[in-house]
Amino acid sequence: MTFWDHLDELRGVIIRALLVTVVAAGVAFCLKDELFAIVLAPRSSDFITYRLMGVEPFSISLMNTGLTEQFMIHLRTAFYAGILVALPYTLYLLFRFVLPALYDNERRYATALVSSGYVMFMLGTLLNYLLIFPLMVKFLGTYQVSPDVANMLTIQSYIDTLLMMSLVMGIVFELPVVSWLLGRMGLVNAQMMSQWRKHAIVAILVVAAIITPTTDAFTLFIVALPIWLLYELSILIVRINE
Repeated sequence: MTFWDHLDELRGVIIRALLVTVVAAGVAFCLKDELFAIVLAPRSSDFITYRLMGVEPFSISLMNTGLTEQFMIHLRTAFYAGILVALPYTLYLLFRFVLPALYDNERRYATALVSSGYVMFMLGTLLNYLLIFPLMVKFLGTYQVSPDVANMLTIQSYIDTLLMMSLVMGIVFELPVVSWLLGRMGLVNAQMMSQWRKHAIVAILVVAAIITPTTDAFTLFIVALPIWLLYELSILIVRINE
């Protein structure tokens, strides 16, 4: 195949992936009640995380301040859900596109890399939804400097924080996969990563401070802790690989 033939095939892959994503987003858009029942669940003490932790009953009210705000939030949330649903098919299309150019041993590594990358991204998103985001909502949504000052949270702030934190935690959870890849390439080793642990902790705190939407120490801790655990897991994976 010529370069232009490959380009045409890649264009077909991108078009099919976009079509599947749009269809999935359209289905999520139509299932508005089910979608937002999931998205808004962490704002109430009925959420599974709070029940397991024995949190006292509470409920956070959200308000809308813009004419088109709720509709745009509906669109954006449905599109993000469509991306998550269509992501396995998108990865499959891209993997099938590059598969003919790989040797047999490279195909095995590529399969493991793509599969583990997807699983880790979904684990990061799930951890954020089940643990990190609910703890942030409970602490910050109910925190008051005085009983005379009521919290008035907007739906825009709630959704933006949820989507942003889900994306960030999904990307952060790729750390073990990237470490494994760098270890296979001989660019890092377990001894090097162990020696740089103190520097990594400082970098993790800086990254956590950047990606957290607030400036309180509690939120910084619950974001930094999973990243540090991922770094320790990365050291273990690189050591096993060696």
